Amino acid sequence: MLRLGVNIDHVATVRNARGGVYPDPTRAALLAEASGADGITAHLREDRRHIMDEDIDKLMDSLEIPLNFEMAATDEMQAIALRHKPHAVCLVPEKREEKTTEGGLEVAREENRLAHYIAPLREAGCRVSIFIAAEKKQIEAAHRIGAEVIELHTGAYCDYHADGKFDKRDQELERLTEMAKFADSLGLEVHAGHGLSYETVKPIAALPEVKELNIGHFLMGESMFVGMDASIKEMRRLMDEARAV
Repeated sequence: MLRLGVNIDHVATVRNARGGVYPDPTRAALLAEASGADGITAHLREDRRHIMDEDIDKLMDSLEIPLNFEMAATDEMQAIALRHKPHAVCLVPEKREEKTTEGGLEVAREENRLAHYIAPLREAGCRVSIFIAAEKKQIEAAHRIGAEVIELHTGAYCDYHADGKFDKRDQELERLTEMAKFADSLGLEVHAGHGLSYETVKPIAALPEVKELNIGHFLMGESMFVGMDASIKEMRRLMDEARAV
C-alpha cells in the first residue's frame, strides 16, 4: 500500500505567529497518527521558523509511527539527528530568504561531501533520503553516495496545475514518471512530495514505483475547515483510488 507521511510543520507556523504553546505540533502528529498516517515528517530549519528543537524531542518520545526528520546538510543538523536517531532523515536544501523549500538538493555538485556526510547517519541506523528534482544526474548521484531513498520534488507539477499551465504540468508529470522508473531501476526507494493537494495527488499516487507521499501544507490547511481526521482520510481515499485503477 502506498504510504502517507503527514508533515506537521505548519501547525508550528501558526503557533509561532504569536508565540506560546498552541497549537501543539505533537498533538497534530498524534491526531494524524490516529487518522491513518503512516509516518510524520517534521523539518527543523536552521532559522527555526516553525518546528523547534523541543518539538523533535516530543515527537520522538510520543510517536508510534516513524518520524521523517527533514534537515539541511549541516554539522548542527547532523549532530541533532545522531542524538535522536529517527527512523529516517531527509536532506533538503535551505535558503533563509525562501518561503518554503524551492527545489531539490544539488547532489551531483556536492557528491563527495554528501557521501561523507550521510555515512554516520546510515551507521546510526537512519534511513537516508534525498529530496531532489526529477533529474537523472541527481538520481544517479544520490545512488552513488549511498542514499537508500529519494523524494522527488512535485512542486513544479503542482504549480503548473494551479496556474492553469496544463501542457507544462503534463510534461512535468511525464518527467516525474520517467525518473521514478529510473530511480526504481537503480534500487532506490522512491517517495514524492511538495505542494500536493486533492486535485493533484492522484496522478502521482498512480505511479507504481512511488512508495510514499509526504504531504503537509495542504492537509494542515484543509484541517482548519474539516478537521484532521477528515482531511487525512480523504487524501488516503484518493491515493488508494489512484492505485486501484
